[in-house]
Amino acid sequence: MTNIIRIKNAQFYAYHGALKEEQNIGGKFEIDVDVYTNFSEAAKHDNLQLTTNYHEIYKFLDKIIHSHNYYLIETIATKIADEVLEHFDGIDKIIVKVRKRSVPVGGMLDFVEAEVIKAKNE
Repeated sequence: MTNIIRIKNAQFYAYHGALKEEQNIGGKFEIDVDVYTNFSEAAKHDNLQLTTNYHEIYKFLDKIIHSHNYYLIETIATKIADEVLEHFDGIDKIIVKVRKRSVPVGGMLDFVEAEVIKAKNE
Protein backbone atom coordinates (compact mmCIF):
# COMPACT_ATOMS: atom_id res chain seq x y z
CA MET A 1 0.00 0.00 0.00
CA THR A 2 1.19 3.51 -0.75
CA ASN A 3 0.02 6.49 1.27
CA ILE A 4 1.02 10.12 0.97
CA ILE A 5 1.74 12.62 3.72
CA ARG A 6 1.73 16.18 2.36
CA ILE A 7 3.19 19.33 3.80
CA LYS A 8 1.83 22.25 1.79
CA ASN A 9 3.15 25.79 1.67
CA ALA A 10 5.61 25.66 4.55
CA GLN A 11 6.97 29.21 4.64
CA PHE A 12 10.43 30.40 5.58
CA TYR A 13 12.28 33.69 5.37
CA ALA A 14 15.80 33.02 4.14
CA TYR A 15 18.72 34.50 2.22
CA HIS A 16 18.99 32.59 -1.04
CA GLY A 17 19.49 33.81 -4.58
CA ALA A 18 21.95 34.28 -7.38
CA LEU A 19 22.10 38.05 -6.88
CA LYS A 20 23.99 39.63 -3.99
CA GLU A 21 20.93 41.75 -3.13
CA GLU A 22 18.81 38.61 -2.69
CA GLN A 23 21.33 37.15 -0.27
CA ASN A 24 21.51 40.41 1.70
CA ILE A 25 17.82 41.33 1.82
CA GLY A 26 16.36 37.83 1.86
CA GLY A 27 12.89 36.74 0.89
CA LYS A 28 10.03 34.37 1.50
CA PHE A 29 10.38 30.78 0.34
CA GLU A 30 7.56 28.25 0.23
CA ILE A 31 8.03 24.49 0.27
CA ASP A 32 5.68 21.61 -0.53
CA VAL A 33 6.70 18.06 0.32
CA ASP A 34 4.85 14.88 -0.67
CA VAL A 35 6.14 11.84 1.20
CA TYR A 36 5.18 8.46 -0.27
CA THR A 37 5.09 5.88 2.49
CA ASN A 38 2.92 3.19 4.03
CA PHE A 39 1.15 4.42 7.16
CA SER A 40 -1.47 1.66 7.30
CA GLU A 41 -0.07 0.15 10.54
CA ALA A 42 0.14 3.59 12.16
CA ALA A 43 -3.48 4.29 11.19
CA LYS A 44 -4.60 0.85 12.36
CA HIS A 45 -3.01 1.32 15.79
CA ASP A 46 -3.31 5.12 15.95
CA ASN A 47 0.40 5.24 16.78
CA LEU A 48 2.69 8.11 15.80
CA GLN A 49 5.76 5.92 16.23
CA LEU A 50 4.66 3.78 13.27
CA THR A 51 4.50 6.62 10.72
CA THR A 52 6.61 9.43 9.32
CA ASN A 53 6.24 12.33 11.73
CA TYR A 54 5.47 15.43 9.65
CA HIS A 55 6.43 17.68 12.57
CA GLU A 56 9.94 16.23 12.41
CA ILE A 57 10.05 16.74 8.64
CA TYR A 58 9.00 20.38 9.05
CA LYS A 59 11.80 20.94 11.58
CA PHE A 60 14.17 19.25 9.13
CA LEU A 61 13.06 21.62 6.33
CA ASP A 62 13.67 24.59 8.61
CA LYS A 63 17.16 23.33 9.43
CA ILE A 64 18.09 22.80 5.76
CA ILE A 65 16.79 26.13 4.50
CA HIS A 66 18.56 28.08 7.25
CA SER A 67 21.84 26.12 7.41
CA HIS A 68 23.38 27.56 4.24
CA ASN A 69 22.75 30.31 1.70
CA TYR A 70 22.10 28.79 -1.72
CA TYR A 71 22.16 30.45 -5.13
CA LEU A 72 19.47 28.21 -6.65
CA ILE A 73 16.06 26.97 -5.54
CA GLU A 74 16.91 23.89 -7.60
CA THR A 75 19.73 23.17 -5.14
CA ILE A 76 17.42 23.65 -2.15
CA ALA A 77 14.80 21.26 -3.58
CA THR A 78 17.44 18.62 -4.38
CA LYS A 79 19.08 18.94 -0.96
CA ILE A 80 15.72 18.52 0.79
CA ALA A 81 14.78 15.46 -1.29
CA ASP A 82 18.16 13.78 -0.74
CA GLU A 83 18.39 14.46 2.98
CA VAL A 84 14.79 13.59 3.87
CA LEU A 85 15.13 10.26 2.05
CA GLU A 86 18.41 9.60 3.85
CA HIS A 87 17.29 10.57 7.37
CA PHE A 88 13.74 9.22 7.55
CA ASP A 89 12.94 5.51 7.36
CA GLY A 90 9.88 4.22 5.58
CA ILE A 91 9.80 6.79 2.78
CA ASP A 92 9.72 5.23 -0.68
CA LYS A 93 9.51 8.41 -2.76
CA ILE A 94 9.44 12.16 -2.25
CA ILE A 95 8.30 15.14 -4.26
CA VAL A 96 9.69 18.52 -3.21
CA LYS A 97 8.63 21.90 -4.60
CA VAL A 98 10.43 25.09 -3.61
CA ARG A 99 8.84 28.43 -4.55
CA LYS A 100 10.30 31.90 -4.53
CA ARG A 101 7.85 34.79 -4.87
CA SER A 102 9.92 37.98 -5.02
CA VAL A 103 11.96 37.20 -8.09
CA PRO A 104 13.97 39.97 -9.80
CA VAL A 105 13.23 39.11 -13.44
CA GLY A 106 12.39 42.58 -14.71
CA GLY A 107 8.70 41.78 -14.97
CA MET A 108 5.69 40.55 -13.04
CA LEU A 109 5.04 36.94 -12.08
CA ASP A 110 3.50 35.06 -9.17
CA PHE A 111 6.49 32.86 -8.37
CA VAL A 112 9.25 30.64 -9.68
CA GLU A 113 9.23 27.00 -8.59
CA ALA A 114 11.68 24.09 -8.78
CA GLU A 115 10.44 20.51 -8.34
CA VAL A 116 12.37 17.33 -7.55
CA ILE A 117 10.86 13.85 -7.69
CA LYS A 118 13.08 11.16 -6.23
CA ALA A 119 12.65 7.54 -5.17
CA LYS A 120 14.54 5.94 -2.28
CA ASN A 121 16.99 3.97 -4.46
CA GLU A 122 17.82 6.68 -7.01
